[in-house]
Amino acid sequence: MQQIHDTSVRTFASDNYAGVHPAVLAAIASANDGHVVSYGLDPYTARLQEVVREHLGPQAEAFPVFNGTGANVLALQSSLPRWGAAICASGAHVNVDEGGAPERVAGLKLLTVPTTDGKLTPELVDREAWGFGDEHRAQPGIVTITQSTEVGTVYSVDEIAALADHAHGKGMLLHVDGARIANAAAALDLPLRAFLTDAGVDILSLGGTKDGALAAEAVVTLSERAGAGLTYLRKLDMQLASKMRFLSAQLLGLYDGDVWLENARHANAMAARLRASLEGVEGVSFVQPTQANGVFAHLPVGVADRVRESFMFYDWNGESGEVRWMCSWDTTEADVDGFAAAVRAAVRA
Repeated sequence: MQQIHDTSVRTFASDNYAGVHPAVLAAIASANDGHVVSYGLDPYTARLQEVVREHLGPQAEAFPVFNGTGANVLALQSSLPRWGAAICASGAHVNVDEGGAPERVAGLKLLTVPTTDGKLTPELVDREAWGFGDEHRAQPGIVTITQSTEVGTVYSVDEIAALADHAHGKGMLLHVDGARIANAAAALDLPLRAFLTDAGVDILSLGGTKDGALAAEAVVTLSERAGAGLTYLRKLDMQLASKMRFLSAQLLGLYDGDVWLENARHANAMAARLRASLEGVEGVSFVQPTQANGVFAHLPVGVADRVRESFMFYDWNGESGEVRWMCSWDTTEADVDGFAAAVRAAVRA
């Protein structure tokens, strides 16, 4: 097929804009020859279980799915009773960006809490962790957090452990939306197990797409308390791949080795470079710490649109002038320097 897009275009809109990492493409190609058993009874999915357990402990079990929304819906649905509710930050992806899928598909209620930095705390959880036993209220059964968060901040090990302890003390579970879990690991400079399994997380949505996969995520159960019925719910929710070897192969291309971490370290470094390039520029201020691969900034009126004549990116809050700049595994230093130069020029215009 003839290439129909302009390969010279570079953006800071989303890490979803980036292509597929060569190691993932190679993994897909490697899995493509011959006939292999379908629906997960293949050697690639078996190897994925081994790799996930190397990262997250011997009790971990992975259920590959097509996308992050599917992973989050399944993780929450399989960890709650029919009358259950999930507590999340008001800006959480499950609340803002998943088209109502947790409510419509999983049939659960989201109990949202406003945050300033995208992170929940035990005190914030308690704003919605009440009404246990009250038949008139959806029953809080799980806390869901995003790591790294939607605004680029990262939970520490202690912060996650405190949330897990608090949730467990109230009879609830802890879920992590790990669409950018690799970026969090790179920021913390810790193995996945240290801030997930060992910190008390019960169930994880393991990200792949934003870190260089084509279309592959996984629900990973980390405790026996979470994930009931996942075997059946994955099919029910249309997330069971017949040719599952290709989903598992993508995740192996990332996680069976260090590609996942190298990609995340690079993306984080490019975000840090971008912020450093614009520190001190008159009219440019930063809204959140730049801890992962996203930079959140305020720009003077009109500047964002001028820069978008050359580089695509999104407004985060159009009324306040806040914008989001995302770096990915294939963002280059030249990309960053060119973008920073365009911002500086637009500010001076």
